[in-house]
Amino acid sequence: MKIQKEDIPIEPGHSFRVFSPSLRNYFYWHYHPEYELIYIEGLTGIRHVGQHISSFMGSDLVLIGSNIPHLNFDYGLMTEYQQIVVQIKEGFLKDSLPGIAEFTNMYQLFKRAVYGISFHGETKSRAAEMLKEIQQLNSFDRLIKLLEIFNLLAQSNEYMTLNDEDTSVKLFLNDKLRMGNIYDYIHHHYHETTDVNVIADKIGLSTAAFCRYFKRQTNMTFTDFVNQYRINQAKTILLQDVSVSAACYDVGFQSLSYFNKLFTKLTGKGPLEFKKQFVKRN
Repeated sequence: MKIQKEDIPIEPGHSFRVFSPSLRNYFYWHYHPEYELIYIEGLTGIRHVGQHISSFMGSDLVLIGSNIPHLNFDYGLMTEYQQIVVQIKEGFLKDSLPGIAEFTNMYQLFKRAVYGISFHGETKSRAAEMLKEIQQLNSFDRLIKLLEIFNLLAQSNEYMTLNDEDTSVKLFLNDKLRMGNIYDYIHHHYHETTDVNVIADKIGLSTAAFCRYFKRQTNMTFTDFVNQYRINQAKTILLQDVSVSAACYDVGFQSLSYFNKLFTKLTGKGPLEFKKQFVKRN
C-alpha cells in the first residue's frame, strides 16, 4: 500500500504505449519517469495527483509529468467506466525531435506537466475523440495523432494546473508512511463517524503528528478530505435514483442542511439540482 515505482513496458522501437487499464479495486499510489496522459469516462471519481485531491464528474483528461505520484483514476469507482492511458518516454520530444521550432508550445506543455494539468471544455471533448481513434491506428499514424493531441493541449486555455509546486517523487521518497492505509480506512469507514485518533494510531503516529503529515501530503485537513470523499460517494448514490436525504445519511452525514451546504460548496450546485441535471442529460 506504500508508494510504488511502476516499471512501464514500452516496446522496443516505440516511444509510447496506449492501453486501457482496469484497476478499480486496487489502490495504486505510484510514480514513473514516463509522462502520462489519462482520459477516463465515469459518473464520478477521485483525482489525486501530487498534493492535489479533487473529484471529477462525467470524464477527466489529465497530463501528468515525470515522477509525479498519483493514484489510479478508477480507484473505488462504483459504476461502469472507460479509460484510455498514454504513457510516453521521458525524453519523448527532447530526444526524438530536438530543436524544432514548431514544437516550442509542446515543449512548454511538457514542462508544465510537472504540476499536473487537467483539461476541460471543447479541448477535452476533441482530445477524447482523437484518443478513441488512436487505438485503431498503426504505429506511425498513432504517433502523428498523438502529436496532434499534444498540439491541441499545448494551445488550449481550457485547463487547470493541479499543483502550485513541483511534487515529483523526490519529495516523497523519504516518506515511510502509507497513504494506502489512510485511503483504506476512509473507504471502509466514511459512512461512520471517522476518528482521526484511530487512523493516526494505525500508521504509528501521534494525532498531532498525523494531522501535520496529512496536511503536508494533501494540503487538506483530514476532516476536509473525509467530507470530500463522502460528497464524491454521495454523487454516485444520487445518480442511482436515491433521494437526497437517503444519500446524505448513507455517506455518514447527520445533518441534511449541512450536507446540502457542503455539497453546494464542493460541486457548485445543490444535490437536488445535481441529480435533476444528470437525469435531464440522460
